Amino acid sequence: MVDAAEIVDHDAPRERTSAPASAAGAAPACEVRPFDQRARNDYAAFCQSTPQSTPQNPSFVIGWADEPGTDFVMVTIAEAERTIFMLVLEIVREGPVTIARYPGGRHANGSFPAFAGNGVAEIHALLTGAMRRQRPDVDLVLLERNERERDGRTNPLLKQGCLQSPNVALAVDLDGGFDAVLERSSGKRKRKKHRSQSRKFEAAGGHSRIAGATAEEVDTLLSAFYEMKAARFRQIGVADVFADESIKRAFRRMFVGALDRDQPDFVLHGLEVGGVLRAVTGSSISGNRITCEFSAFRDDELSSASPGDFLFFENISEACDRGLTIYDFGVGDERYKRLWCDIESRHFDLHMPLTAKGQIVSATRRAASAAKRGLKENQAIWSLVKRLRKAGAGKPTPDSDD
Repeated sequence: MVDAAEIVDHDAPRERTSAPASAAGAAPACEVRPFDQRARNDYAAFCQSTPQSTPQNPSFVIGWADEPGTDFVMVTIAEAERTIFMLVLEIVREGPVTIARYPGGRHANGSFPAFAGNGVAEIHALLTGAMRRQRPDVDLVLLERNERERDGRTNPLLKQGCLQSPNVALAVDLDGGFDAVLERSSGKRKRKKHRSQSRKFEAAGGHSRIAGATAEEVDTLLSAFYEMKAARFRQIGVADVFADESIKRAFRRMFVGALDRDQPDFVLHGLEVGGVLRAVTGSSISGNRITCEFSAFRDDELSSASPGDFLFFENISEACDRGLTIYDFGVGDERYKRLWCDIESRHFDLHMPLTAKGQIVSATRRAASAAKRGLKENQAIWSLVKRLRKAGAGKPTPDSDD
């Protein structure tokens, strides 16, 4: 297993970084402005030539920003009159505090900002100062589940003092194509199982893998996914994080909006057996990486044939055929992911308190995150917790790796 990220020691001393030299020798400047139409246009243009992960993809952030009543801002850092960094944040109220976070909240996983520089001097001081000047109502900037690096470039938000996220992230290296992937992950057994599944599905009325190629198909696949996922959450005793209608509308905007693009950045797939959708996946594509943003399977008479595993087999095979280099299962440690994955990475969380209230909330969340991480790293205790949670399925709790 490859560890794609080191643990970030939040107790280590802070270090100052040097600013990259610029032609004019000017210090970098940071601006925070509303995410209005002009800002959206500027952001989309900047992202066309700048790598960024899905949670900062213009289609993703606009999918959430288009929801009525939301409050979004865009952070811009320029050096020598050249923009080198952009970040879109959602401002939300949580109890007595106001928090700036990634759009989508817990649905934003593996974040990496749009960044065109080789380093920014005191990026955190710049961001802190700009937020205090232009959004004094914000108590805490809380950026969770950040990638440590992408495409060989270090995340500019990474610094001494960041906290390791509680959950591991798992992915598959697609180097060498699908045959090579299978050779590295019990391929003979996987092929045999896949043939056996095909025979079972044919006996049950035939099967087909479908993609959401029209708005109607997107609606059908998303509706089936929400139904399956809600049932699964009830079964294991956790709250349904897709239940809110605003979340459903945001995802619909992303997947329907992608239909008009020559190279869609959001794709839906489903496995239909006997005329019934048995499994659904929703994925994003960023550069040469495809990320499974969510998945679900129907718990019925065919669940023992693992329709979800069958669909992942087909999805990974297609990703290899398309020349993609990484199949990312995202955050969460699950057995079905481990059957494929050979890349393990640890994300980091960034806390930037701006007020006394923000300091208190940050300290509380840091402690909770550290406790959760310790709990999940102890497999015996974590297995017990999941069993107890499932036994009390009538009383949902707000957190799950599922």
